[in-house]
Amino acid sequence: MATTSNSSIHPHSLRVLDMTRLSDSVSGCTPAALTNWSSTEALAKACVEVSKHQPECQSRGSKRHKGSSGAATATPWAPGVDVHADLVVNRRSYGILRDALQAGATGPLRLKCHEFKAKYISAYEILTLLKSLDPSCVRRVDLRFRNLGLSGLLVILPHLARFPELRSLKLQHSKVDVRHLTTESDIRILCVARKLGMLPSLRELNLGSDLQAPLESLELAFCSLVPADLAFLSQSFHAPALKRLDLSGHDISQGLLEPLQLLLEETSASLLYLDLMECRMADSHLKALLPTLRRCSRLRFLGLYGNSLSTAVLKDLLQKTLELPDLHKVLYPLPVDCYKVEPPESRRNFVKDKELFEAAKAEFSQILANSKRIDLIWTYTPLGCRALDYFSL
Repeated sequence: MATTSNSSIHPHSLRVLDMTRLSDSVSGCTPAALTNWSSTEALAKACVEVSKHQPECQSRGSKRHKGSSGAATATPWAPGVDVHADLVVNRRSYGILRDALQAGATGPLRLKCHEFKAKYISAYEILTLLKSLDPSCVRRVDLRFRNLGLSGLLVILPHLARFPELRSLKLQHSKVDVRHLTTESDIRILCVARKLGMLPSLRELNLGSDLQAPLESLELAFCSLVPADLAFLSQSFHAPALKRLDLSGHDISQGLLEPLQLLLEETSASLLYLDLMECRMADSHLKALLPTLRRCSRLRFLGLYGNSLSTAVLKDLLQKTLELPDLHKVLYPLPVDCYKVEPPESRRNFVKDKELFEAAKAEFSQILANSKRIDLIWTYTPLGCRALDYFSL
């Protein structure tokens, strides 16, 4: 760490405090009431309070250091602390966070934001905070709006260009209607694409754009994609770079199987995470996809939860994907042959047959034991299968 002119006076003073991803590192160990929202608010309040007392502390320090003549001599204020943190702001915490960021420019605690998340505050308030952030540290911006629309996006996006390390951008609930386009909205969409293209480090985005570098993560769950959409994506320059792909909630039987195969072929050298939950996939679909899946040599996670697959085809999948060295977790569905028909008076048509399902699980476990792949987890419950974060790839 580089020294400063004050290092001889304050040789052991704290210079950097890293509080980023604090909720991940202490998961389950923090009080229930301490959320991302409240921790940001508490941190902002601390910064503001310390800043208020700075003149008083400087005054006390100068009184304790006298020169040879007995007169007080000015003592340099201890160097401030750079507090690296992920900031989450809503209506309640906006005011105090704004004050903390503005005070931090000259105060003893300087907030250095890595991931900025704002929920349901106005575009003006978002811009006020973005302008106050240190541009060198921000790597993710996650903005959630109510009816911001294309015009609001065009106000926000130009201000993101000042963040050279911005790699992840999420624009959720912005209410951009692409079903009823007009000439004006067409022009605005092109403008949005151009503004996104001015973010050279961007690698994760929740909508398509004309980017300078290929995307590495795409979440397109329940987006009602048609075959032409997947075909376009497979031919784009993003496909060979994709590490994370979520296509949950699409009906494979509606002409999506062949374009999905083509897309997986293009991503096979880079893909680490693939989620095909609730894609109405039957045995025939998985059998057709299996050769392509086996070529995804770096795959770590495969999600198939909520599909109508049999024990036999799942066993085949397990046996043929044992060769994938990095595969760590497979989330599989309850096999269709492990259901039993309920009587007509029952409110449910099918329920799990516990005996059949236990037998199926035993077969899966035996295959894993025989293969000695103790690192590979096969699970039928989505609990604990939190989506892999882009920065964890």
